[in-house]
Amino acid sequence: MTPLKATLAPRTAFATPLMGDTLFGQLCWAIRHGWGETRLTELLLDGFTAGRPFLVVSDAFPAGYLPMPALPSRYWREEADPSRRKALKRRVWLAEKELAQPLGDWQRLAKTSEEGGAAAESRAQPRNSLNRLTLATGKGAGFAPYTGARLDIHLRLDEARLSQADLGQALDAVGVTGFGKDANVGLGKFTLEGLQTHIPPHQPDANAWLTLALCAPQGLGLDAQRSYYRPFTRYGRHGAEAVLPPGSSGSEMDVPFIGQGLGGEGQLSKVLRRTVHQGYAPVVGIHLPQGEGQ
Repeated sequence: MTPLKATLAPRTAFATPLMGDTLFGQLCWAIRHGWGETRLTELLLDGFTAGRPFLVVSDAFPAGYLPMPALPSRYWREEADPSRRKALKRRVWLAEKELAQPLGDWQRLAKTSEEGGAAAESRAQPRNSLNRLTLATGKGAGFAPYTGARLDIHLRLDEARLSQADLGQALDAVGVTGFGKDANVGLGKFTLEGLQTHIPPHQPDANAWLTLALCAPQGLGLDAQRSYYRPFTRYGRHGAEAVLPPGSSGSEMDVPFIGQGLGGEGQLSKVLRRTVHQGYAPVVGIHLPQGEGQ
């Protein structure tokens, strides 16, 4: 699969965190609306739950940064000053250029959301200042979030089934209509500024994976004693017209992703039995020191 990176310029606030599994779902709807249900279901989603996704999408990160891994504090180089330990926990973004540094130094090198430009965490609501003619927020005294902010989305694409150009069109479509909740009142708008091949960085002597989105790792043979994560409960819902009632119109480090496709055959939805969910995540190879966290 081709490793890609999309650069987004947010135009409004986001009411829904820009997470990979949700964006994957909206891209599927954009493809369905743009090229038809047959292409989506018979070509692109064929084999999705059997380890053959046509696309894997990461969460959105501040441009040039990756998320800090969810590891016990004993993995980080100990901070002598107790008063600084709490502040260090707020450092959640690591610059890609720092990935080659020893993992124990990452917390010291990482940035907070404010330092990393992660304005996408804002929950401001623009209802009172949205220009409904331009579908954008104004400058000056009005609501104008994300000034100069850029977000990175890491993708893995099977170009034998979907071209980069078509993926770009689908991303454009989501950006125009809006991502997530309250898109109908102007939230979640963005512009696609770039989509290019991006070889994912890997730490020297990588022996573990850092996932860049939610994933379903169960049954993949991972070492449970050296696997760390933050649990997240996803309350799924259909998008687009499917929100209406029926009848209403491994051990190898050289891998592009891990996880599995979820659903199909009515497992996730009785309304749309073919519904699937992205349980895959792009990965970055990191070196997890042996003997730590045992």
